[in-house]
This record gives sequence, C-alpha cells and structure tokens, in this order.
Amino acid sequence: MSDYRKDFIAFCVECGALKFGEFTTKSGRISPYFFNVGAFASGSALERLAQFYAKAILASGLKFDMIFGPAYKGIALAAATAVALARAGRDVPYAFNRKEAKDHGEGGDTIGATVAGRVLIVDDVLTAGTAVRESLALIRARGATPAGLAIALDRMERGQGELSAVREIEERHALSVVAIANLDDLTGWLQARPGMEPQLRAIEEYRQHYGAADHV
Repeated sequence: MSDYRKDFIAFCVECGALKFGEFTTKSGRISPYFFNVGAFASGSALERLAQFYAKAILASGLKFDMIFGPAYKGIALAAATAVALARAGRDVPYAFNRKEAKDHGEGGDTIGATVAGRVLIVDDVLTAGTAVRESLALIRARGATPAGLAIALDRMERGQGELSAVREIEERHALSVVAIANLDDLTGWLQARPGMEPQLRAIEEYRQHYGAADHV
C-alpha cells in the first residue's frame, strides 16, 4: 500500500468518514463498514481530502483537460480538487451541473467552465452509477469526451452482475476509474492495527458474500 493510501484510510477514520458496525447500503446489503464523504465537513478536512484526490489523479497518469462534479456531493469535491491540483502545478478548469436547469440569469444546467475536451468526473463512491451515467450523457451532449472517473473509495464488491461496480462502469462506458483507496487498502490498514481483528473478520466475511469476481 502506498503511503498516501494508508494515510487516507487513517484520515477517514480520524474524521469519522469511515465507520465500522452494521450499516444498510443502498443495495440493501448489511455492510460492516460505512464511508460518508459528508463527514469531511470543515475547511481543513475538505482541503486534505482534495489533496488525496489530486495525488491519486496525478499518480494515475490519466490525461484530462478539465474536472466535472456531479451535483450534489461532486460539486464541493470537484472545486476543492481543482484547487489542490493547481497547488500541485496542474491548473485546470472545472464545472458542475444543476439538478434542475435554470431558465433565467445565465441559464443552463451547468455552472463554471465550458464543458469541453477530455473531462474527468470527480465523485465520492460508485454504487448504482446513476450520477455517473447522467454526467456522461451531459458531457457527450456537449461534444466533450469523458476522460475518466475519480472516486474516494472502491468497495470492490459486486455491482449489478458478478463484476465490481467499478469494472462494470469501465467496461460499459470505456471509462478509466481512479480510486484514492480500495478495500484491499482498508483491510491492510486494519491488519496493521492491534485490536481491530473483529472489524477485519467482519469485512472479510462480507467480502466472501459480496466480493466481485474480478477482485477475488
């Protein structure tokens, strides 16, 4: 595990964005852990989160011209990541969408830079992929090209079929997905910490039931 991935997991636990227990996911699965990007609710926490996004994006070598954030969580993530990338020497424009198109003032269904070129979508996690599909449609409708998707955590569990939700999106839309960290990073972090054996066992049992075929 690279240092930034290990530091990211520790940061998530510290901020309360990553919790252990019993949580019902959108799919109805009872998960032994829960990730909530909304817990990064201060300026310093959001700034550090954006730095992790920037590190993962730059480390991926993905080629892109701008950043797009799907409403609502993606709005703050895209803006903060654009700032972090600029501080790292990669200044790119960013935009985000409205849930409902505005018919007065500047109008339109997006805010920020013109959606053009190779567009990198920045969001929190990938579950049903609805927000991603909507973003892809918006990007392509403007003649731009989806360059990839950056997320915070890859749960590495099955999507609608036997493959992971991430792999399904990659194959279905020919899209590269970059994650700051994944389930392997989380289990590796737990293994290195005494007293976390119950949480580790619970996650391993959950993975036996819902782990994706491409991550076995």
